[in-house]
Amino acid sequence: MRRTITILGATGSIGRSTRAVIAENPERLAVGAVVAGRDAAGLAQIARETGANFAAIADEGQGGALAAALAGSGIRHGAGREAVLEAVARDSDIVVSAISGAAGLEATFAALTPGRTVALANKESLVCAGAAVMARAHAVGARILPLDSEHNALFQVLGAEPISAVRTMTLTASGGPFRTWPAEKIAAATPEQALAHPNYAMGAKITIDSASMMNKGLELIEAFFLFGLGADQLDVLVHPQQIVHGLVTFRDGSVSAGMAVPDMRVAAAHCLGVDGRLDAPQSRFLDLVAAGPLAFERPDLARFPALRLAMAALAGGGIAPVVLNAANEIAVAAFLDRRIAFPAIPALVEAVCEQMAGASSSPPSDVTEALAVDQDARNRTRLLLSGGRFTVT
Repeated sequence: MRRTITILGATGSIGRSTRAVIAENPERLAVGAVVAGRDAAGLAQIARETGANFAAIADEGQGGALAAALAGSGIRHGAGREAVLEAVARDSDIVVSAISGAAGLEATFAALTPGRTVALANKESLVCAGAAVMARAHAVGARILPLDSEHNALFQVLGAEPISAVRTMTLTASGGPFRTWPAEKIAAATPEQALAHPNYAMGAKITIDSASMMNKGLELIEAFFLFGLGADQLDVLVHPQQIVHGLVTFRDGSVSAGMAVPDMRVAAAHCLGVDGRLDAPQSRFLDLVAAGPLAFERPDLARFPALRLAMAALAGGGIAPVVLNAANEIAVAAFLDRRIAFPAIPALVEAVCEQMAGASSSPPSDVTEALAVDQDARNRTRLLLSGGRFTVT
């Protein structure tokens, strides 16, 4: 029986990995709807190649370009928020949520319908509204499967064990391109250097987050909501080979590791083949001898303060994770535009977090509240940027 897949973020790196897995398993998987942010030409090509029956572009201004690119195909299409929500509402068995940033929150929440599986790669949905998203999934009987490689590894390692059997969970990080750089060299890093990830080809924003290690901080917050552990039960280790993606230490002292080659198609295949694993090409099987020695080290929070800020936001709770994420998205964009230096990313985020500290001790109760906090934090970040304190002179 073929499963129908909706892909949110079809033109991005996760979307590409998802499409590759679907193409390898045409007898078991089919594409229903595809969604992208602004790349109308890319979305139209994907819709044609996958045989999708609906395509939605989030940028309303790209509706005309999408219509022109799909002319004569018979593929229904739309543009703007309502079109994205229409794509989500269409019949499907699995929704891959891979829209980058807080922009994916509303669509992810809407995807949680009875009996449906959501393969979650949009970590910001849980960072911004984790309590509300998990409560909604539980209430309607939807299943959330983590598509991030680290969380997917932890999920697989946990298996049928109750969460009460777990002492700690450890996420691994590559350390990014600056893992061995001294602080003064990191301070002068260019966008090109920050985008040179040692293991993965990803979108610009997540790649910069990997360089600052903010990405690992956001993943800690995501894990907090996914697995229901305490903040003090979650840990990070730098593992440059990225063969071990996650470690679970159980109460009896045993440790289990989730291992795979560093390829997002592995996690995508697990999510799409849930309840019946898919076959992978030989190239995706792990050869431990070829992988060589595996190294682990503690993250340096002095050289990578973004991770420290994320840990503090997780410990503080309330709206702190939402503020952290919103400020970081604006700061990363400013760095990519060469308006601020690399160290100004965490400095700007910290300033906004301090401004909004104590604003609310309760996490957002729904998507509307989360998006309101998100917008407030973005406005404050832009205001600080306009003051010139953080900008490159």
